[in-house]
Amino acid sequence: MPGLPVPHAQHVSLSIGSSVTIRGTTLLPFIKDPQLQVDFHTGTTESSDIAFHLRVYFGHFVVMNSREDGSWKGEVRSSRMPFVDGRAFDLRILVLHNEYQVVVNGQHCYIFAHRLQPGDVRMVQVWRDVSLTSVDISRGRR
Repeated sequence: MPGLPVPHAQHVSLSIGSSVTIRGTTLLPFIKDPQLQVDFHTGTTESSDIAFHLRVYFGHFVVMNSREDGSWKGEVRSSRMPFVDGRAFDLRILVLHNEYQVVVNGQHCYIFAHRLQPGDVRMVQVWRDVSLTSVDISRGRR
């Protein structure tokens, strides 16, 4: 089954209770330092602000941030690494009232407090050194 093209961009409308589920595998072994990047854009272009930025440096650490008025804000780093070298991943981002909650392979791993309203998110982009099986958006309450 062919995967999705990378980078993958999808127009969305997020609300509290929504979730974004990304399934895929890394294209390189962790020793080659592959990365995964997920951006929740407030517009439909790559230059738009980013309400939630998740960048996984496989085998090392995870960085979360936001880009407002074209400027990156304070990054949040975690050394928790639930991703397994050579194994497919199931990454789910839940949109909660006050924060995004990131679940990897069924484990609650990271939280990132909202800096921009999730309702302002218009596009999800997934890219870097990964092969994508699927990117699914589930709608929350309106």
